[in-house]
Amino acid sequence: MSVIHLTEQTQQAANEADEPVAPSQGSPECNALTLNPVSDDKSESKSSTIRLLSLDVFRGLTILGMLLVNNIALDTATPRQFTHAAWNQGVHFADLVFPWFLLIVGVAIPYAFASHIKKGASTRNYLFKAARRAVLLILLGCFVDSSVARHPIIGLGVLQLIGFAYFIAVLIYQLPNRWRAITAFALLTAHWAIIRFVPIPGLGAGVFLESRNIIQYLNQTYLQRYHLNGIISVVPTAALVLIGTAIGDMLRAATIAPVKKVMYLCVGGLMLSFVGWLWNLDLPFNKPVWTASYILYTAGFGSALLGLLYLLIDVKGLQRWAFPLAILGANAIMAYILPIIAKVYVLQGWSWSMPDGSSLSLQQAALQLLKVYAGRVYGGWLYTISYILLWWLILYQFYRKKIFLRV
Repeated sequence: MSVIHLTEQTQQAANEADEPVAPSQGSPECNALTLNPVSDDKSESKSSTIRLLSLDVFRGLTILGMLLVNNIALDTATPRQFTHAAWNQGVHFADLVFPWFLLIVGVAIPYAFASHIKKGASTRNYLFKAARRAVLLILLGCFVDSSVARHPIIGLGVLQLIGFAYFIAVLIYQLPNRWRAITAFALLTAHWAIIRFVPIPGLGAGVFLESRNIIQYLNQTYLQRYHLNGIISVVPTAALVLIGTAIGDMLRAATIAPVKKVMYLCVGGLMLSFVGWLWNLDLPFNKPVWTASYILYTAGFGSALLGLLYLLIDVKGLQRWAFPLAILGANAIMAYILPIIAKVYVLQGWSWSMPDGSSLSLQQAALQLLKVYAGRVYGGWLYTISYILLWWLILYQFYRKKIFLRV
């Protein structure tokens, strides 16, 4: 892990990296933020080496959704879509954020691999770099989870799951396209088959209740003692990242016209969601367990949304509106970690003396002040929006100074 300060001398080299980079000062179109996929396919044209701003914007939109869901302060007035759906009760907006981020991780893999090979590095070196990145993500995830819990935790949280799924997808990405697709389908089918047909001792097969299901049984009986509770979720999430790699390969192909790419993303995405909906009739959408139906349903809508962003931003050139989202997408790891750490150690860790002599955490004091000023609902919205805006301004300053957290 490193914090990179891109100087003028390193800007050109950074433009060939697989991570987003800052645009030159005064560039309202943010052209330097577009992905810079450099192909090792001789049939690809020069145009295929341009980075996709739409992918950074999609990443920024996902980070914005994460900040909104994680910092909503409306209690019982919280809109239903900003809460996670109950067990087997469908998919809310809050349930789209994490799978979309995993999809984005997959889309970026072909670009990163092509850039790495163009620099003359070996596949073995790329795999080593990917393993290092996965380990750092896992360690960062343990740090974030331990900070939230206020005691050391070794487990499988958000960043840990991303690290495992990412590395498995990188390994499988070395296979030909057909075998990659077969592998992704096999992973989803195997996960579905475990839930549907592996019996729980004393209960039998096919039981899928929140308090009783085969995944929970395996976690509690065999995995929890080794701090591997939740590791089974790597199977379907790796398939999700692999779906993203297929999208990334398609977007990089210079032989496919941009309009056709939009059609493939939108129509193909909706078809994928429809297959997920059909699968849901047998095994419901379920985020805690990452059912195959949930994977395909969310991946499909993510693909369609990326298609619309690609049409507007990279095909039509309507880029100015996307700049605020690109700020978040350019520093995604920092945008995820810093707000959580600041909330734990500052907003919840520091106290503030109230006029009545009581002592509240900074978070409670700010919420109480805003709710007294604007009411329970509007005050809660003021808190949430203010917190997101504060972090956008902080990330914008990092962006202007070209400082990025790299893993």
